[in-house]
Amino acid sequence: MSRYDSRSADPGSYRDRRSDSGFGGSSNYRSTTTTTSRRHNDVADSPRKSELDGLTPFEKNFYVEAPSVAAMSEGEVEEYRRRREITVEGRDVPNPVKSFQDVGFPDYVMQEIERAGFSEPTPIQAQGWPMALRGRDLIGIAETGSGKTLAYLLPAIVHVNAQPFLAPGDGPIVLVLAPTRELAVQIQQEATKFGASSRIKNTCIYGGVPKGPQVRDLQKGVEIVIATPGRLIDMLESHHTNLRRVTYLVLDEADRMLDMGFEPQIRKLVSQIRPDRQTLYWSATWPKEVEQLARQFLFNAYKVIIGSADLKANHAIRQNVDIVSESQKYNKLVKLLEDIMDGSRILIFMDTKKGCDQITRQLRMDGWPALSIHGDKSQAERDWVLSEFKAGKNPIMTATDVAARGLDVKDVKYVINYDFPGSLEDYVHRIGRTGRAGAKGTAYTFFTVANARFAKDLINILQEAGQKVSPELASMGRGAPPPPAHGSFRDRGRGYGGGGRPWS
Repeated sequence: MSRYDSRSADPGSYRDRRSDSGFGGSSNYRSTTTTTSRRHNDVADSPRKSELDGLTPFEKNFYVEAPSVAAMSEGEVEEYRRRREITVEGRDVPNPVKSFQDVGFPDYVMQEIERAGFSEPTPIQAQGWPMALRGRDLIGIAETGSGKTLAYLLPAIVHVNAQPFLAPGDGPIVLVLAPTRELAVQIQQEATKFGASSRIKNTCIYGGVPKGPQVRDLQKGVEIVIATPGRLIDMLESHHTNLRRVTYLVLDEADRMLDMGFEPQIRKLVSQIRPDRQTLYWSATWPKEVEQLARQFLFNAYKVIIGSADLKANHAIRQNVDIVSESQKYNKLVKLLEDIMDGSRILIFMDTKKGCDQITRQLRMDGWPALSIHGDKSQAERDWVLSEFKAGKNPIMTATDVAARGLDVKDVKYVINYDFPGSLEDYVHRIGRTGRAGAKGTAYTFFTVANARFAKDLINILQEAGQKVSPELASMGRGAPPPPAHGSFRDRGRGYGGGGRPWS
């Protein structure tokens, strides 16, 4: 039996379950000092904090270092981190693990890992798992597609299995906050896959759908809640659940949540969670506002960065930037589709919902199998569009940035930025929908005079990834007036090639 298995113990006895699990006794419990220190750093004026006093202590340090990991020399650790581009900060940072066996996950989790075909932990998992299993707060900075979902979900399952079973009226033990419905649903799919064997129940709480099924799940009792902030606050105010049992809090894509204006909601939710919780804070970028929020919510945290904290694109993606005028875009798009359309999935990003619908309608009139997804669509329609796209029945999907982060669709071969996004961070996340899980991908971007202010930073991203910069873009980066937009991907040897035809 794994050292993390504890469900076999008597469900009526918390003490028995802890002693059977081999986690160690109360000597590992450090919540007394954590509570005192965090109160000083957290939201000070919350009336809920007084209700947290006297709650039952809980176990959160489960990590037992494998002999092979403990035997790594300092030089071996440094070489491994250098090779996998892992940067760490914090006190008493544990060594990374090199294999799934080094972590000692329960057998049922290992079976799911093997079934998924994973060969070794990703860099964020190799370093993040030992950190999270120690019970310390954690800041993880890694690009999308890095495996961060399992980096926090598998320790969450271990955490749940070490806690008392839910009593009637109890809220969740694990809370995962996500910025979008799509990301929340994808996290739930992973939680279901890896948590089912130990009978861990979960639910997904998000707007745009009837509340009834979500309310019933909450009232029955679930150990893991994955939620968007707005709908969860609605459920709390309606007294359908509470956060008194939450001891493991995850903020996924914190930068995106702040971009979307969720900071007040996040503060309101965190103020209702006991201050000695374990908090895992995930972000693809590290702007000042994200750092400031982390300083208030986390205590004595580890920090792990995969790659560079500076903004950069996935090197597995070939990036093509074409200087165009607004009036040229649609014809350029059609010519591009004629060249690349082979049944592979193509994701096209637009700035506005209206533009998304207009271009999709025009593409369908011209014979292309396109569907659109954006925030004004009902949840049922969005789910249907995603299923059609994933199945390849309609391999072209146009989208606003609602789908830019967290969208997990395998084998997206091409990303097209029909409109350049409002930030370089969104550019990196948009093109990151391709080139996932070790695959290669290609991104095409239409760049207009209106986007000139982004030229210099875009050039830096292209150069860092070893991509060619066209003379026209380089000129815009120097502040020179842009030349007439007559270039194309074909002119630079990318090749439309001719002979393409609409999907039939």
